Amino acid sequence: MMMPKEKLWKMVAASKYFCAGAQQSQRRCFTVDAYEDGPTQATAKEQVDSSSSKPISSFYSHSAIDIAATKPSVRLTPATMLYAGKSPDGSHLLRSGQYLHKELPVRIAHRITGFRGLPFIVGCNPTILHVHEMYIRAFQLLSQFPQITDFETEQRYTLLLKKLLDDHRDVVTMLADGFRECRKHIKNEALVRQFLDRTLTSRLGIRMLAEHHLGLHDDKPNYVGIICINLQLKKVIENWADFATKVCEHRYGRAPPINLNGHTNATFPYIETPLHYILPEIFKNAMRATVEKNTDANVLPPITVTIANNDVDFIIRVSDRGGGIVHQHMERIFDYHFTTAGVKNDRPDVGENGFDLFGTMMELSNPPPGAGPMYGFGFGLPTSRAYAEYLGGALKIESMQGIGTDVYLRLRHIDGKHESFRI
Repeated sequence: MMMPKEKLWKMVAASKYFCAGAQQSQRRCFTVDAYEDGPTQATAKEQVDSSSSKPISSFYSHSAIDIAATKPSVRLTPATMLYAGKSPDGSHLLRSGQYLHKELPVRIAHRITGFRGLPFIVGCNPTILHVHEMYIRAFQLLSQFPQITDFETEQRYTLLLKKLLDDHRDVVTMLADGFRECRKHIKNEALVRQFLDRTLTSRLGIRMLAEHHLGLHDDKPNYVGIICINLQLKKVIENWADFATKVCEHRYGRAPPINLNGHTNATFPYIETPLHYILPEIFKNAMRATVEKNTDANVLPPITVTIANNDVDFIIRVSDRGGGIVHQHMERIFDYHFTTAGVKNDRPDVGENGFDLFGTMMELSNPPPGAGPMYGFGFGLPTSRAYAEYLGGALKIESMQGIGTDVYLRLRHIDGKHESFRI
């Protein structure tokens, strides 16, 4: 008779934390229970730090997770977040904190359910299991935090959010590592793709909501939380193009020029966070392909970026002359862990492990917010597409084999004039 998966998870937790639990009981520390009475013997930061070390074995079977997982998430449109604005008395901070206090545990419980649904041999991979446990601990801390009724409690909650955002900074890298380590045990690629799409986009949504709350504390001109009121898309594109150019020159000694055309004066409200991941991924691929295809050329062909803006959405097209993507790879370019970086074994920029050193260098030089090192793991394009679709848009690639590749990034406006996505 096969043992139920839930019972197996409990056995894993018990075996891993038997010693840890005994050691924890012997030393004095503050836990989330201390939140009930406020910071009496330690500061709020000390409470958060000590709570993070609390054993979580009991939470593998905690009914609170099961209950929260049955509740639907309440997703907000960016327009709602934008037009809620800031109130002179600061009550917007309380409303935002109260929404997150109720919403975040539900979303995290959904993701814990996703981890439980993985094939057992995959879920027991030490790296994936560690991420699973990080989500459980986050649920524990957030669900046991007291109700937010005053500014002092809201400040402590904000501190907790900052700590959790920092703790979870490298989750994507860890997931990439874990799934690569146990790849030979994966029989159902569709199941893993669905899990990663949901986990990564859910993580993006959670981070945007949390960072928006943190941003409401700042008086940054032209911003409401994380929403830029008048985003100059041309400037964002130029910033990432300049960065990619410098890295490409450092790696290859030269870089293709970038020409920008179209609706270059377009301005509109938008959230920059996802663009900070998607754009460098697109530019990195275009530059690498262009340099490698034209190694003997005295002058590299330019990469052309076209902006198209309308009332419903905006489109960014990146066109290169890097030879295109061969037919047999087109169907797999959006598969997790698939990368063309290791196709040529004699390429100088590909290490023994098949990782793209140029891409890794780009990521390590300036990691996008909350993303962690990702390039070279084969997570770049599939994650970019998942983000674009989560934001109500699309990422499509058209390859002209022998000539080059056109990448189309289409994203919906958030001004509320037309139907938009929900975070």
